[in-house]
Amino acid sequence: MDLRYPIGPFEMDPDIDDEKRRRFIEEIAETPARLRACVERLSPEQLDTPYRPGGWTVRQVVHHLPDSHLNSYVRFKLALTEEEPTIKPYFEDRWAELEDARTGHIEISLELLESLHRRWVLLLRSLTEPDFARTFNHPELGLVTLDKNLCLYAWHGRHHIAQITSLCEREGWSNSLCKSS
Repeated sequence: MDLRYPIGPFEMDPDIDDEKRRRFIEEIAETPARLRACVERLSPEQLDTPYRPGGWTVRQVVHHLPDSHLNSYVRFKLALTEEEPTIKPYFEDRWAELEDARTGHIEISLELLESLHRRWVLLLRSLTEPDFARTFNHPELGLVTLDKNLCLYAWHGRHHIAQITSLCEREGWSNSLCKSS
């Protein structure tokens, strides 16, 4: 198994319909609770363990999720209110090295992710099929539809949670409530 991609790399579903959108939105809605269940019983030493050699610590992964999902939320809002806006990418690896991500208490990011996802899911559930066809311009990826971004972020939450759960399983950390999916 590739420790970096325990559920495999992202693959765009080419046939997104209303049913799949509902499933993706539900996955996004469930991400904060699933993440909290994975990490709430981990010790500080466990939180500071990299999920793979050379990888981020569990703590950094927890802080990365709201960083990334905030960016995605803003991209949705921009695409819904502007014509093909060009978004600003960010250096997630550099963000993960900042002091707040390396040492900050995870509860801050767990609460932020919970609040953000409540708001984001409210927005997502209000969108129509034509809304999901709207696009933003990513300087490195080109035009990205909101359907693709929805699919990506449903995967993104599962992806990082699986990094944590696979570490817990490899290390035999039975104090974690989270199981691989």
